[in-house]
Amino acid sequence: MHSILPRSLQNLIAEFEKLPGIGPKSAARMAYYMLRAPESESKKLSMVLGRLKSEVTTCKECFNVSESDICIVCRDESRDSKLLCVVEEPLDVVAIEKSGAYKGRYHVLGGVISPINGIGPEELRMKELIKRIKSDSQIKELIIGTNPNLEGEATAMYLARKVRTTRKDVGISRLARGLPTGADLEYADNLTLKRSLEGRTEFS
Repeated sequence: MHSILPRSLQNLIAEFEKLPGIGPKSAARMAYYMLRAPESESKKLSMVLGRLKSEVTTCKECFNVSESDICIVCRDESRDSKLLCVVEEPLDVVAIEKSGAYKGRYHVLGGVISPINGIGPEELRMKELIKRIKSDSQIKELIIGTNPNLEGEATAMYLARKVRTTRKDVGISRLARGLPTGADLEYADNLTLKRSLEGRTEFS
């Protein structure tokens, strides 16, 4: 059965559906919104999307998203260089920064160990993390901020083992109370994240 929708509208809905968390109904609503919106708005969206890849890069130090080779956090000399928080994705950095409870530095892994999805330590920025810990004697505590689910816990355990064999003088802690098992860090509210950071426990 052929769709009664114009081909261009079908194509837009199909593209929106590819976005994470967007189902067919949400994709259709977004497409119809863009259809009704002023042409200037759709042109602006097109321009912003077109410039995204060329203007956003990855920080060479922590692998967070950035507009330059070194991100704003890594350039900030007021940050506590003794603390290094390891997170899965850039959105986790945003969530922790919004809590206002953390003033250290970050390392973005780019995901978690997930054998079922064919993701092992080699596909993540593990080597870069170990190299950073080896070369930076200022780092005294590693805070593991992976999500409290099966993949996040497996990644945390792997990290703890690797770091302990690399530098025994680095303390290892895990985000503590307030984060329910199975939740994603990026969806936690600011107070929950603040309490988790303040109540972090030594990783065993």
